[in-house]
Amino acid sequence: MARLSLPSAERVPGGRAWVALSRRVRTLAVAGVLFLVLFILSLTMPVPYVILSPGPTYNTLGSDEQGNLIIKIVGRTPNRTDGHLNLTTVSVTTQSVSAFQAFAGWLKHDEVVVPRASVYPPGRSQKQTDQENTQDFLTSQDSATQAALCELKYPRGFGVVSVLADGPSKGKLRPGDKLESVAGKAATTATTLSTVLSALKPGTTVPVAVSRQGKDVVTEVTVGTPPKKGKGARLGIEVADTCLAPFSVDLGLGNEIGGPSAGLMFALGIMEKVGSTDLTKDRFIAGTGTIDGSGKVGPIGGIQLKMIAAKHKGATVFLAPSGNCSDVRKDTPSGLRVVKVDTLHGAVQDLLAIEQGRPVPHC
Repeated sequence: MARLSLPSAERVPGGRAWVALSRRVRTLAVAGVLFLVLFILSLTMPVPYVILSPGPTYNTLGSDEQGNLIIKIVGRTPNRTDGHLNLTTVSVTTQSVSAFQAFAGWLKHDEVVVPRASVYPPGRSQKQTDQENTQDFLTSQDSATQAALCELKYPRGFGVVSVLADGPSKGKLRPGDKLESVAGKAATTATTLSTVLSALKPGTTVPVAVSRQGKDVVTEVTVGTPPKKGKGARLGIEVADTCLAPFSVDLGLGNEIGGPSAGLMFALGIMEKVGSTDLTKDRFIAGTGTIDGSGKVGPIGGIQLKMIAAKHKGATVFLAPSGNCSDVRKDTPSGLRVVKVDTLHGAVQDLLAIEQGRPVPHC
């Protein structure tokens, strides 16, 4: 049997150097693999950031994705509308964001990477924050309705905003009724009305005096059972100290978006549906901004992303709060005319001015 003998490193020229080099290569290779693994892990690990991007826009004069009217007028026939008054939104990632996703977001012009704490404050769960945003959205709808009706010069007072379809006042009271008395006692404020109702027994028929379109009207209402754990009786109406119109306004999208930034566009949409002036003239107008009951427009967040969303959807005019002008100047999409607004009244005048070819304020 043949036997082979391999020379030792000492007998091979350069043998020791070759072994040393081989070990160094193996060490570097292992280190390189470990570095690559750690690098990949670092890119896939979640980071405390969220990514903001242009969200969907909704035409307040149209319907939502389920086919439901976004602004529903009950008690009168709304105007025919052909243009757009789109509210704009920002989408927020709800899942964890990896370092790689955050890095990619920083490189894109239509995404913004921000600390998660700026969207979901510490000490509050995401669910709590979402609930607060939903409540802010509903409050903005109430403010938008009040601002629109007051801009349309409906009389101000304490009275009926809506009547429950299954309530005791159905067919008796109407939206726009200004309350004067219930059961012979003054009911001209929320406090006095509550006091009167708390002393009544369900099933009692009482006179309710209202001012209806300038005329005094008295009707008989059999008061019903109050909500669970409530005291006294109820009329089955929603009341407010606001501008009262002889119809009610029902606003949608409450389950789809949150926050108060849709107020301005809701107010304009209401005015387009029940007012005597055509604000759109078949144009595609979008915008954003909070609004209070007096019609004052306030700044919002993410306006650059909202302008991008509006432009992609087809808008040619964008209404922006004056408080956001510094952000607007940084990155206005080409071809989008941005109009600076401070109040609902000002926004209405600006839309009329654009139609007439007159100058309007810009950021």
